[in-house]
Formats: sequence, structure tokens, C-alpha cells
Amino acid sequence: MKPDALPYEKAGERTTHSKFGDVITLAKVRVNALVVATTAGGYYMGATGEVDMVRLAVASIGTALVASGAAALNQISERDTDKLMNRTRLRPLADGRMSVAEGRAVAYGLSLAGLTLLWAGTNLAAMLVALATLVIYALVYTPLKRRTSLSTVIGAVPGALPPLIGWAAARGDIGAIAPWTLFTIMFLWQLPHFLAIAWIYREDYARAGLPMLTVVDKHGGFTGRQTALWAASLVPFSVLPYLVGMADARYAVGALILGVMQLVMALRFAAHRSEVNARGLFYASITYLPLLWVLLGFGKR
Repeated sequence: MKPDALPYEKAGERTTHSKFGDVITLAKVRVNALVVATTAGGYYMGATGEVDMVRLAVASIGTALVASGAAALNQISERDTDKLMNRTRLRPLADGRMSVAEGRAVAYGLSLAGLTLLWAGTNLAAMLVALATLVIYALVYTPLKRRTSLSTVIGAVPGALPPLIGWAAARGDIGAIAPWTLFTIMFLWQLPHFLAIAWIYREDYARAGLPMLTVVDKHGGFTGRQTALWAASLVPFSVLPYLVGMADARYAVGALILGVMQLVMALRFAAHRSEVNARGLFYASITYLPLLWVLLGFGKR
């Protein structure tokens, strides 16, 4: 549940804005499609017997609402720095089209609605995992973005929790090893993905005074090595669902192939840190994840 993980905003593009459109932008509805997908994936992998489609839908919608509330809280906190970045300066709070009070009403309303829906429509465990996601994202990761480049690693935690929300909604707890393999995959996947984005927009982050790794690492050598390290770590860890008996051998083979292909793109970026190679890694990462989840779904035991 890391809504700033995709560069979907077009720098400098001004269009006619409606209040409804501003709420959609504040909630980052398009980006949160990933949250919905991984929550649904976690539910499916955790379900035993026939999947309860109504319960799955409730879990997905509730998580989407909480993620949207977290995105709104993030934009409230970062409205001053958003003004300084080309890709975010036209967000409703940064552009002055929406007041802070309106933003808070949307953020609190969405968060409360999502948490209530998860509790009433699934179970307490799913609600608590979603609450933890919201708190870590809004109260830990967001403030740390102004202080340390390690915020990216911290931010990967709430981004990796949606599958656990889905699993908890299906099973009522997350005490087994299996759901944490999904968390591990999502956690490791985000880091090369986001470092690629941070390299593309490093001038924007520098202009806003945010100490991203791509900003403090002037020549990018350390950034490249970190990107390759995280991508390399994902290759063996992506096989964990097979090792714990959650997915079959077809999944394991496919996961290894996908992981190596993404690693090649990460190594290419590490060797030559150009925007072209960063974009190549970004596209490789957004191709990797849905294909991996498809493999998980077909390979479920």
C-alpha cells in the first residue's frame, strides 16, 4: 500500500479539474488498483475450498478505501514539497484547489469506511493488518521521507501488507509461514521498482529537498548496486511459496525465469545508470509482478 510507487502523473500537464476528479486524484484510485489486485491475490491464496466471492470483494474494497485514505493523508503532509515537483505540483492540495480541511475529511472518511468494512465484512484480523498498514504509511514512512533515504525501505513494509490483509480476511489470522512469503516477495519487489522511479525523478526529489538515495548518491554507484542487490535477492525468495507447499513446481520455474529477467534489467541499470535503463527496469518490474501473481494463481496447491 505505497501509493507513490508509480509515476502516473504527467509533469506540467494542466487540465480542467472537477471536485470529483480532485477527490479521485487525492485518493490515487488508479495507483491503488495494485493494492486491490494483491489483496485479492492474498485472499485467493489463503482461501480453502471454494472462494467466497462476496467476502473477497468486501476485503478488496475495504483495503482500497484504506489505501485511498492513506494516499490522501500523504498528500496532506506533503503538500508543500508537492508544490516543488513537476509531477506532483498539480495535485489538488499542492495546487490550492482543495483545502486541508477538505483533504482531511476525505482521508479520515475513506480510512474509517475501509476499516469498518473490513471488520464488519471480514474479520478483526484483516482490519488490524489494514490499520497497521495505514499507520506505518502515514505516520512512519511519510515523515521519514524528509529525513532519510532509508524511508524507501520503510515504505516497502506497508506496500507489502495488502496480501496479508487478503489472507487474514480468508483465514482469520496470519500466523502461518505461507502468507509471509507473499509479504517477502512484495517487499523485495518494491525496492528495485521504486529506485528506478526515484532515478527517473531524481531532479524533482532534489528540488523538493527530499533525501532520496538517488539524490544523496550523486554519481549513482551505490544506487545501482542497491538496485541489483534487491533484484538479486528477489530471485531465490520468490520460490518460497513453492518451498512451503503453497504453489507447485510450475510456479517455481516461472518465478525463477521472471526473476532472472528482471535481474538482468537491474544489472543493466547498475552498469549504466541512464534514464533509459531506469525506465527499462521500471517496465520490467511492472511486467514481473502481475505475471508472478498469475503463476501463483495457476500453481496454487
